[in-house]
Amino acid sequence: MKHIFVTLGLLGSAALAQAQMTPLGAWNSIDDATQKPKALIRISANASGGLSGVVEKALDPRPNTEPNCDKCTDDRKGKPKIGMEIIRGGKKVDGKDVWEEGKILDPDNGTDYRLRLTPIDGGKKLEVRGYVGTPLLGRTQTWVRAE
Repeated sequence: MKHIFVTLGLLGSAALAQAQMTPLGAWNSIDDATQKPKALIRISANASGGLSGVVEKALDPRPNTEPNCDKCTDDRKGKPKIGMEIIRGGKKVDGKDVWEEGKILDPDNGTDYRLRLTPIDGGKKLEVRGYVGTPLLGRTQTWVRAE
């Protein structure tokens, strides 16, 4: 009987660890310049099976920061950055803990980039790669799980 409980405990722990290897959840984006949390982003699955990432709140409010995305060129132009969907699409790559084929918006400059999301460190962190054309032409940020 003791072995059954130990086995069930180990299986439960493994399932919990595996469940965390996903971009779904709340994340603190990190400012490139200060290396401090910048915003809380919540990533969820949308109705079409892709991802949606929404800015829930600013964590590093700066008085000189524009609150709206005036540099955006699509339906988000002039809209508040808080509540804005900055991640659209993205599907899991078969057999890997990687999500691709989505877009990520940088609301500070209005640019939409292709997206690759890779959970790392047991799902405690998320590598967010935004790029133009090929993944070699871009940059990676590491976000920290907030939940």
